[in-house]
Amino acid sequence: MRIGGLSALLRFGPRRLSQLFYHLPNFLKLFWRLLKDPRVPPWPKLLLVLLLAYVVAPVDLLPDFLVGLGQIDDLLVIFFGLRAFVRLCPKEIVREHVRAIAAGG
Repeated sequence: MRIGGLSALLRFGPRRLSQLFYHLPNFLKLFWRLLKDPRVPPWPKLLLVLLLAYVVAPVDLLPDFLVGLGQIDDLLVIFFGLRAFVRLCPKEIVREHVRAIAAGG
């Protein structure tokens, strides 16, 4: 994990977090559209499936009984996994889907 990415995540203030939650439905639409798009190679899709498996699996990097830390590691894995998924998808396809979502499609 890059330290810069962690510090960026920790700099989320209340305003940035509210923006994130406001745009969350659009992010979910983007992930779903990219997952269904046949032009996206299988490797990013496999990453998304592995990320989902990590979330539902009982195995954890830090056990959840460590209140706070156990949940933060899960959030970091999800955050960086979803970020990597979008970055591994072809940029032109991501832009196309972002435009379609912004246009209400």
